[in-house]
Amino acid sequence: IAGEISVGGYVAFGIYLTMLTWPLIALGWTTNLLQRGAASMARVLELLDAIPLAVTDGGSATLPAHKGGRSIEFRNVWFHYPAESDTPRWVLRDVSFHVPAGGTLAIVGATGSGKSALMDLIPRLFDPQRGEVLLDGIPLRTLSLVSLRAEIGAVPQDTLLFSDTIGANVAYGIPRASSGGNAHARTDASELDTVASTSATSAVRIAQLQSTLDELPDGLDTRLGERGINLSGGQKQRTALARALARHPRIVLLDDALSAVDTHTEAAILAGLRGALAGRTAIIASHRISAVREADHILVLDDGAIVEHGSHETLLAHNGRYAQLLRRQQLLDDIEAA
Repeated sequence: IAGEISVGGYVAFGIYLTMLTWPLIALGWTTNLLQRGAASMARVLELLDAIPLAVTDGGSATLPAHKGGRSIEFRNVWFHYPAESDTPRWVLRDVSFHVPAGGTLAIVGATGSGKSALMDLIPRLFDPQRGEVLLDGIPLRTLSLVSLRAEIGAVPQDTLLFSDTIGANVAYGIPRASSGGNAHARTDASELDTVASTSATSAVRIAQLQSTLDELPDGLDTRLGERGINLSGGQKQRTALARALARHPRIVLLDDALSAVDTHTEAAILAGLRGALAGRTAIIASHRISAVREADHILVLDDGAIVEHGSHETLLAHNGRYAQLLRRQQLLDDIEAA
């Protein structure tokens, strides 16, 4: 106040100022962290509190037990994803088809044509706003989710692997007597050898995963990082395919499940799938014609509607959208080969 300061007071002031520097920085950092955490927590709580639409309208009926695949039927299905606007964009528009038990249906179309949305309706990840989906003539809304999803082995477009061993990922979903029938009990490779070795070995062979295991020092015991980060895109897809096949589902859903593998591996996998899918109902969605040409029936989607349907030969003779997609794929393959 007097405009005077002693040497000792000046030194003490500098020391106090230095002592305050880190607490003030930490206070600002903590305040920023709390604000970010509050915003993130609001989103997490919104997700945790959300009730799936399928659960709120779920039935209690169960499917009768029988061997072989199940028939799947879409009746005048219209679907759009949940939207806040009053004018949502229809992803599927008046889609109707029937897949007989044990049949193979292929769905092709450009990106955004509605292939993945159609696949999501079968395990009731979503419900259609109009029309209905039936399994063996039974509307899906009347079936319990446990009964419905026990019939399905699916490989989604966005492959999800758990931060566990490859063996545990492949064996995930295989019911085991030692776990009281719990299909989600953890399994390591040693348990896999004794409990599910036949199913897993066959699935690994069909998915062309054995070559990858041979390159890894720990084989099935190789531990994966979060979402399988230490595997390539093709290796993750093959692991997910082996997981879906290992539980011997009656319905197999493959949503662009071979998009990340090379053409040679794709051909080998498709050759194995022909035998593995015998007697099962399969729906294969892909933008690559090579993955679907052997299907019993092919649907061509464009902007959510079926624009063509028939066998591979019939659609080629029609020389429409399907033939156009095939010519485009052949051109891309020739460019990659060059």
